[in-house]
Amino acid sequence: MNSAEALEDREVRLRRARALREQRRVSEALALLDGSRSEHPRFSRLHQERAQCLIALGDGPAAMAALREAVALNPALPACWDMLEQLHRLRGEIAEADVAARRLAALKQLPQAVVVAQSLLADGDLEPAEEALRDHLREAGDSVGALRLLARIRLERGALDDAEALLAAILSQAPDYDEARFDYAMVLLRAQKHRAARVEAERLLADAPDNRELLKLYGAACLGLDDFEPVIDLYQRLLAGPCASADEIADLRLWRANALKAMGLATEAINDYRAALSARPDHGVAWFSLANLKTHRFTDEDIVRMRAAEAAPALQDMDRVYLRFALGKALEDQGDYAASWSFYARGNALRRASSRYRLDVAERCAERLKEVLTAEAFARRAGWGVDDPAPIFIVGLPRSGSTLIEQILASHSQVEGTHELTEIGRYAGELCGLDPDCGLPADPAALLNLSASQAVALGERFLDETLAYRRLGRPFFIDKMPNNFWHVGLIHLILPRATIIDVRREPMACGFSNFKQLFGTTNQEFTYDLDDIAGHYRIYLDLMRHWDAVLPGRVLKVQYEDVVDDLESATRRMLDHCGLPFETSCLRFHETRRGIRTPSSEQVRQPIGREGLEQWKHYARWLGAMRAALGDAVTETD
Repeated sequence: MNSAEALEDREVRLRRARALREQRRVSEALALLDGSRSEHPRFSRLHQERAQCLIALGDGPAAMAALREAVALNPALPACWDMLEQLHRLRGEIAEADVAARRLAALKQLPQAVVVAQSLLADGDLEPAEEALRDHLREAGDSVGALRLLARIRLERGALDDAEALLAAILSQAPDYDEARFDYAMVLLRAQKHRAARVEAERLLADAPDNRELLKLYGAACLGLDDFEPVIDLYQRLLAGPCASADEIADLRLWRANALKAMGLATEAINDYRAALSARPDHGVAWFSLANLKTHRFTDEDIVRMRAAEAAPALQDMDRVYLRFALGKALEDQGDYAASWSFYARGNALRRASSRYRLDVAERCAERLKEVLTAEAFARRAGWGVDDPAPIFIVGLPRSGSTLIEQILASHSQVEGTHELTEIGRYAGELCGLDPDCGLPADPAALLNLSASQAVALGERFLDETLAYRRLGRPFFIDKMPNNFWHVGLIHLILPRATIIDVRREPMACGFSNFKQLFGTTNQEFTYDLDDIAGHYRIYLDLMRHWDAVLPGRVLKVQYEDVVDDLESATRRMLDHCGLPFETSCLRFHETRRGIRTPSSEQVRQPIGREGLEQWKHYARWLGAMRAALGDAVTETD
């Protein structure tokens, strides 16, 4: 069942239960609601209807519990606050009744349409929430409160640019509207504009230095800037304070563990991941984070606990996804490849159900790039952009070995490693628009509208915006965003002296490694289906052939297996391409201490090994479809 069908299903059940209650068939209504509760545990109006049924049955304590659950999920439910006030007064709980009365009064002060929109937003009914709010804005005119709510709805619908623009406009009218500024900073974080988000967080913290939510916001921005050390102490400080719930403790432990992991403090990170699981045993992302260390091994007891958590009916979908990937890794380490594959396959299937990736969209984008960015187009624009050799771009597909290449180069005295920067992809979106499914350039021809002066300005903007990630003052720095293989043409136009290295891995190994890896919420969505992986790999090869044809010699291809077989020769070749002298420190890359956030962070802190080259063969019996879809890409060497 997809998300739209799930929303419709719960509404149908709610209407049926309400009809049964109105027919005085209250027990039947309650049984229907209780059956729906495991599938829709966060549906606030279901809990409200349960409370009304329980009141009809005379069960006040159970009704109050249901009402408290409803308003915890959705504070914009006037009927719930009204019932809570009455029940508290009947029990003589005057203080609690007064709190409920104040919440009800506050909602009554708001326009009805705004309350409805708030309630629908809390329940995930985004389209009707936006419709209700836009109708209100058309009738009543703009107000910063209603516009802020609209921005929140647009954010939840994935329209980051719209949300950012709305909040920026609100703050231009009401610069002291701190709640809108907090939302603005959160949108900047979601857009991976970490430096700007930290500036907003610092502004808010100047007036509220002990505000826990602001401190968390500041910490998240620091993590995005690879500024790990300050947040380790920050999260410890928050843990020492009054935590609202076990969930808050679990999250703080998780975030602190992520920072510790990035700093190479694996033992301390494991302790915090374990502490997160002590606070919340079904915390799927904490289990997955332990698996994602790659070097951690689960115990038999861990596997029993994960299996039990994954099988729980009320578990949230993303927790289930995380647990399935973690169990896949745990069972792989035990050599139980059939059971491991089952969890990997089921995790991918569930994750793909919410994915918007479309192979045909990616194929059309690649074809359009090839049509537009020809050798002649580049020849007419020769000499454009910023004459600065500082950036080193590492492109390719995820799980191709790019973190290893970054670590080798970042071990050079003149090179600083950063991480997977998002600036180039954002510029492509600004110039070309982004398709709603894959986030790829919607109109690549718009790149040809760039003027020489605009190319210089965009190159200078990249160098300025990436300064926040460059703290060592070295002359060269690395952007290892793999998706930049789409944007080699744009990079060449604005940064003609930048180094570009394409890291390539044997397709079966690369494909399986992507299939077993769970990425962030909307990242690398092609990796959750074997046909999509194969098709995306073929698109990547085709586009890299195009860049080689129209920009000969511009991109250095590095085969991951060659690096494993002969580290020194491969390293010398890469350094030559960068215009850098050879340094033996690059061969001792595993000794380099720096923050690394990618899934390979622990692996590249160890000497190079061949263990990962043929892991996929344990799963060969299930990978036939991917091999067939890859076709001649499996044997391609040029």
